[in-house]
Amino acid sequence: MTASNLGSMNSEDIASTEGAEDIASAGGAEDIEAVGGAKAVEGVEVFEVEVPERAHFPFICLIHYHEVGLKGKNRSSFESRLKKNIEKNLADIDGVRVSRMSGRLLASVKSWDEACEVAEIAAHVPGVVRVSCGVRTAQRLEDVYEAACQTLERCEPYQSFKVDARRANTNFPIDSMRLNQLIGAWLHERLSKKLIKMKEPDVKLHVEMVEGSALIYAHTRKAVGGLPVGSAGSVVCLLSAGLDSPVAAWRMMKRGATVTALHFSGRPETGADSEYLVQEIIEVLSPLAGIERLCIVAFGSYQRLIADAVPPELRVIFYRRLMFAVANRVAQRFGARALVTGESLGQVASQTLDNIRATDAVASYPVLRPLIGTDKQEIIDEAQRLKTFEISSQSHEDCCTLFMPRHPETHAKLPHVETISATLPIETWLTQIMESLEVSDLS
Repeated sequence: MTASNLGSMNSEDIASTEGAEDIASAGGAEDIEAVGGAKAVEGVEVFEVEVPERAHFPFICLIHYHEVGLKGKNRSSFESRLKKNIEKNLADIDGVRVSRMSGRLLASVKSWDEACEVAEIAAHVPGVVRVSCGVRTAQRLEDVYEAACQTLERCEPYQSFKVDARRANTNFPIDSMRLNQLIGAWLHERLSKKLIKMKEPDVKLHVEMVEGSALIYAHTRKAVGGLPVGSAGSVVCLLSAGLDSPVAAWRMMKRGATVTALHFSGRPETGADSEYLVQEIIEVLSPLAGIERLCIVAFGSYQRLIADAVPPELRVIFYRRLMFAVANRVAQRFGARALVTGESLGQVASQTLDNIRATDAVASYPVLRPLIGTDKQEIIDEAQRLKTFEISSQSHEDCCTLFMPRHPETHAKLPHVETISATLPIETWLTQIMESLEVSDLS
């Protein structure tokens, strides 16, 4: 990482000195002696701490969260879930230890490169809002000074910096304002060619005094945010090999839900291409979050039966009503609490308000549509970011294109649809589909 990659704290900016001439003016001699043994007199004598030459400090990756910290009495369970999810994603890196520390998680690592690797992985875990790479030292000024200097060296090239230092509580005797002054003054003396800049510096150096340690970092980046997967219950997502539903599934996982993926294949009227693509999509999404299982329905034969039995313009409505009825059964089997689709209002004929009402009438569970107000380009952009776009863009046969009418109904009337539905052997079809349901456990 370089200075161009640096982010900033969300809030909590602590006021700092505007220049070196203001830095050493505060009192507190006893406090300085207590944490570092520096000469406690006015002026530049505060720099006369004996700093260890090229000391080695343990590397860390700080993992910050936001919403998890607002959960009151449930906070501990959310933190535990997030820690477990991160540890699962870091399982392939030997020796990484994740611990809880005062409103954040801390990953202890063996090297700077490993800290950056951990940060890259953790940044994609739902519930993490920001990740930072740095070092951990004792709460002694000489160690803090040297670690701060080494941290800034890793940010080259840069011209200006700012110190943002704070203490978590009064167990550390020097208050946040004075800590900013002391560290800034020492760095100004050591790095005389660098500018101290309070507004829009190239590098923002963070120093946190917390739980007996000093955490020092300047490399920080934004993460996905949201809530830990598994903290919000389970849903059944109708997952196709197209662009929309993988993004919808991801958004639900980002809000803490675990997902049972339900895919309707065109078999035996088509090949199994869509099934292979869905499996690829799940492989991309699974490390980021949590898809518990994949259920596949060979749906082509039932589409043919529907196509022979209902008016052509209503075929798609009845395809989707049967899909929702199957999703009800799957949700009941696996204890899910809602159904999820990738529908966007008005995007295609089946996604008008009237047609959505006609299909929702079958659902026994809440139907969640994370993309309902999203346009196609926004969905494409998110699919590209998730790395599912190229998979979904491959040509394939699926149930969506089977027996499609030339002029599908866009404003279906629910009473008319239900009158026709009463003539169809829906319960028989559902029994057959559930008996032949293909389930792969991915947990």
